[in-house]
Amino acid sequence: MWDILEVTHEGTTDVKRTRKHALIQEYEMFRMLKGETISDVQKGFTHIVNHLISLGKIFERQKLNIKILKCLDRSWQPKITVIYESKDLTTLTTTYLFGKLREHELEMNQLSDQEHEEKHMRGITLRVVGHKNGQDSSEGSDGETLNLLTRKFSKFLKKNNPDKNQSSNKYNSKKVIEFNSTNYICFGCGKQGHIKADCPNNKSKERGESKKFEKKGKARKAYIT
Repeated sequence: MWDILEVTHEGTTDVKRTRKHALIQEYEMFRMLKGETISDVQKGFTHIVNHLISLGKIFERQKLNIKILKCLDRSWQPKITVIYESKDLTTLTTTYLFGKLREHELEMNQLSDQEHEEKHMRGITLRVVGHKNGQDSSEGSDGETLNLLTRKFSKFLKKNNPDKNQSSNKYNSKKVIEFNSTNYICFGCGKQGHIKADCPNNKSKERGESKKFEKKGKARKAYIT
């Protein structure tokens, strides 16, 4: 009856050997997966080791500790280096080692939470400051946009009308030439070649009138005296 129970629960010798080889391979390939915590690693590692011990596998304490440290991912490398340099792996128990790793994990989680909160607050501050600056500079930006459009429109006019200034100068010069020509007829004397303001008859009349005015002035003074 005992033999039957032993075979039923533990299997035959061949079954035990096969299970042992499978667990050894699983032990050698054991690695910390992405997203796993130290508690998850401890559960999986302890499960494999306990089954191997029940099948007669003997482990040295130092080898177990080295295996635990080697199965961790690269983010744990600084902590692994500190443990290698400060702890004696030959006397260190796996329970104590996992406890130190969990302690470091809690500290790292707290730091990451603080950094996340600081980044969140910094982002809120930047958005508020940017909103205020946007309100303050809205009028300035509108003015700059208007000036830019004005400059572009002026360049467009110059580009499409390059002879505008030349045509205006030609028009003004023609007006001057026409004004200074001798084709005008005087409205005072009716002669051609000058205008009424430059008419010699008007000038002689003005001189005569000025002389008459002077004579009248002298006569008026003599009468008074």
